Amino acid sequence: MIKDNQKYFNRLHLLVDALVVAVAYLFAWYIKFCTIFADTEPGAGALDAGIYFGYLYFVVPEYLILYYFFNMYAPKRATRRKYELEGIIKANAAGIAVFIVFLYMVKQEHFSRFMMGAFFLLNVTFTAIFRTVIRNLLLYFRKKGYNLKYILLIGYSRAAEEYITRINANPQWGYVVRGILDDRVPSGTIYKGVKVVGRIENIRYILPENKLDEIAITLALKDYDHLEYIVDLCEKSGVHTKFIPDYNSLVPSHPYTEDLMGLPVINIRYVPLTNTLNWVSKRAVDIAGAFLGILISSPVMLLAALAVRLTSRGPVIFKQERVGLHNKTFKMYKFRTMEVQKPTSEQKAWTVKGDPRVTKVGKFLRCTSLDELPQLFNILMGEMSLVGPRPERPLFVEKFKEEIPRYMIKHQVRPGLTGWAQVNGYRGDTSIRKRIEYDLFYIENWTMSMDFKIMFLTLFKGFVNKNAY
Repeated sequence: MIKDNQKYFNRLHLLVDALVVAVAYLFAWYIKFCTIFADTEPGAGALDAGIYFGYLYFVVPEYLILYYFFNMYAPKRATRRKYELEGIIKANAAGIAVFIVFLYMVKQEHFSRFMMGAFFLLNVTFTAIFRTVIRNLLLYFRKKGYNLKYILLIGYSRAAEEYITRINANPQWGYVVRGILDDRVPSGTIYKGVKVVGRIENIRYILPENKLDEIAITLALKDYDHLEYIVDLCEKSGVHTKFIPDYNSLVPSHPYTEDLMGLPVINIRYVPLTNTLNWVSKRAVDIAGAFLGILISSPVMLLAALAVRLTSRGPVIFKQERVGLHNKTFKMYKFRTMEVQKPTSEQKAWTVKGDPRVTKVGKFLRCTSLDELPQLFNILMGEMSLVGPRPERPLFVEKFKEEIPRYMIKHQVRPGLTGWAQVNGYRGDTSIRKRIEYDLFYIENWTMSMDFKIMFLTLFKGFVNKNAY
């Protein structure tokens, strides 16, 4: 019944989408040729109205095909509104591009550019409104108990618990979990209202009753040796089967997959900067930015060097071993901000607020982050980047990699002069775990625009910071 309803709904969706595209197109024509905009574009009126209307035979099927390729007819029960809006905008942008190519091929030079722009805006708006109305109607009916999908879970695991938690928190999705089958957990065990109703073998007796719309395999990792048998058993039933893997702690929610001649490969961690083009573009920005930074800050660095030299004994530049890309160590440069110490004393602890080792000039340099400026030379040498996770000393790396899950992932990219954690306030004597969370988010979601955003925010949040001491 659910499948029949879905087919009917998709056909209705196609029909209404076609109507929306046509209405948006005709309304764009009306705005262009029947309002104050009629004489604003030379040559646009050279075409007869019948020619404009005739292109609807191309535009409507074109957009329906594009909507299909942009997955706009896939089930939307758990899809967020913003992703649907992104799909609408992308499909319409592609639609206009294809239409322009089509007009070029038929050598149609006088089609109104203004009308194309109006059509794009109107169609995006009308389609978004229509789909919002449909979504809200479906949510209303599902909350009333209609158009529901009944699901049975195979296997009690962390994945099963997380799945149930999300379904309970979102009744508008229209999913109802009938129960769980598991061989390890006793029957009668209840998790958030969902009961373990028997052993996995009982599926042979449950499926013939034909009261299920879906089966979700949520086996625990230790039970994966039975996975092939259970998948085979479920598929023979003819009921739609999906697999919810119990390795969410290992694999990100949006894993990077590869297809090796039909063999699916899931990367445990997707790092955009392993892409050669991304790596080269980031390195080019690093070199240009470091040169520019040295040029602009050279007077400031000269004054800082003189201040350090004249107010305390010892070298102007402080070199400290840090762990960088691929776990390789390098010497990181800073202006010296502390009294000269023995290496064993210097490495044993963090700098804390009111640290007696910090000099008066050093306190100012630290509060303003001017002590970090010599790292621009580390960037030129390829040891660091303008933006990235801050590098740590080997002693603490050995400590944190045993205490903090996924800590070593930060070494899959170059360390940075500034970073996502730093502009969010996590620097100095703050939570290492929170810092790593921000570092991992940066590593897995890197874009060039994100780098520029962090550099911009550093000007206001990164240099002067209450945690810089």
